[in-house]
Amino acid sequence: MSIFKPDGKNDIHDGIPHEMGAGKPLIDSTDSAMLLIDHQSGLFQTVKDITVAQLRANTVMLAKLATLVKMPVITTASVPTGPNGPIMPEIQECAPHSVFVPRKGEVNAWDNQMFAETVKKTGKKTLIMAGVWTSVCVMFPALSAKAAGFKVYAVIDASGDPSEMVSRTTLARFVQAGVIPTSTNSILAEVQRTWNRSDADDFAKLYGIVSPNYGALIESYQKAQEVVRDKK
Repeated sequence: MSIFKPDGKNDIHDGIPHEMGAGKPLIDSTDSAMLLIDHQSGLFQTVKDITVAQLRANTVMLAKLATLVKMPVITTASVPTGPNGPIMPEIQECAPHSVFVPRKGEVNAWDNQMFAETVKKTGKKTLIMAGVWTSVCVMFPALSAKAAGFKVYAVIDASGDPSEMVSRTTLARFVQAGVIPTSTNSILAEVQRTWNRSDADDFAKLYGIVSPNYGALIESYQKAQEVVRDKK
């Protein structure tokens, strides 16, 4: 059972008293959809502002997080039969419920009517976007969705650009347009909100993906707990 209700308040309901309204400015997972755009093997080779390994790992985490909390996932690719290459298979593997929307050459995914309609049909008003390139494949649909009345988050470290300068320029334009830049660890914690939940162990594993050092911390803690139990 979800500890959040689709009532627009985004309060935690876990049987413990919490400050009402504290979650209002945070991501409401009951009203969110994940859009993973153009995470393609060819485009990955042009990314210079983040390592491809980290980019892929962070994207995998987003897909797994969406699956864990039953959040809709929509994917698309830019001419996957051309040099941009196929979409990374891990997304479908980690989010088997994801819906792929083919495009007919549109650079801006939101220009594709099927894509925009698929997003609208989720009924969600908050969109969490990531993709390659950040400056194009995330920027354009983010601006279009914002203009269409959606609240839009751009996950910067699950996206990639050809240079640091392009990335900085993109970030400035996001802020200017009212698109909210964020990171994978922030999205993860914002959706989780509390460790007092039955799936806390599953969330802990996701932290290990975005921060291997945190994963090592968890492993050492678990080992210490085993030692304590064995001594009893």
